[in-house]
This record gives sequence, structure tokens and C-alpha cells, in this order.
Amino acid sequence: MAKNAPKPLKATYLIKTLSHLEISILKLRLFLELKIGNETKIFQAQAKLEEISRMTGGWLKSLS
Repeated sequence: MAKNAPKPLKATYLIKTLSHLEISILKLRLFLELKIGNETKIFQAQAKLEEISRMTGGWLKSLS
């Protein structure tokens, strides 16, 4: 959505994306705490989400 949005609206989409990423990372930590699922898969997913979060944060920073 942010890719195709007009420049004034991009930041809104990116902030929303960052909040969803944080929630997803917290859910994965909860899965680890409750021992739900495979630890290796959860750690891999966490690493990917953190990378996406860094990239999104960089994109947001470049807009301002």
C-alpha cells in the first residue's frame, strides 16, 4: 500500500505496518514462552520480521 500511495500518505501506512510488525514479534515471543511450535521456525520468523522492521523503519526515516 505504501509503495503506491501518494507521498503524504506513505508515512501513515509505514507507521501502521511497524505497529503490526511489533505485534507479530510479540506473538512469536509468546509462542516461545508457551512452547507452542518449533523453536527453530519461530526464531527464523522473528529474524525475518526484525529485518522487515528495520527496512520499514529506514523507509519511514527517508521520508522525513
